[in-house]
Amino acid sequence: MANHQDETRAAYDGVVELYASLFADRLETQPFARAMIGTFAELVRATGNLRAADVGCGPGHLTAMLHELGLDAFGLDLSHGMVDHARRAHPALRFQEARMESLPIEDGVLGGVLAHYSMIHTPPEELPELLAEQVRVLAPGGVLLVSFFGTDGPEPVKFDHKVAPAYSWPADHLAKLLTDAGLVPFARLLHDPASERGFLDAHLLARRP
Repeated sequence: MANHQDETRAAYDGVVELYASLFADRLETQPFARAMIGTFAELVRATGNLRAADVGCGPGHLTAMLHELGLDAFGLDLSHGMVDHARRAHPALRFQEARMESLPIEDGVLGGVLAHYSMIHTPPEELPELLAEQVRVLAPGGVLLVSFFGTDGPEPVKFDHKVAPAYSWPADHLAKLLTDAGLVPFARLLHDPASERGFLDAHLLARRP
């Protein structure tokens, strides 16, 4: 696991300013993703536990969005460069370097975890470990929103992402992994972003019982 993570970290460290500039609009041009994040924030608020982690937060734009939506949000990312940028761009919020398979969070304390296209670089055989870690930090009733590239095929598909190698997933397959991890998937959104990649944009909501 360490090898591909080191390569992914180095790749993102090398594109921090470009990546941040491309996503500075904070989903203003992506109404479906924006709606799902808003729904996620509403569901987390309803639990009464406002603590939420933006796992794989990148430049921190979605951490800030969650904060504006009323959550006590903080960001975690593998990339030192991304965390440094997030801290400078959003000095009132908390950001920390962390690996997704070993989150620096106590057991069962979060009302929500957002994983917005942050698990796409993880090889399929390693994804259950990451999901188990996110279940570990969620409180009972806590909500997870996973966003990813979807595919209609039966298996995950590796492709050349512009930053680092990535995988698209059949929604049913990823939903089963969420169930196997101990979560209860309860909503999904799949839509065609009219991209040249040919993948769907996919979003799954799940709750820890």
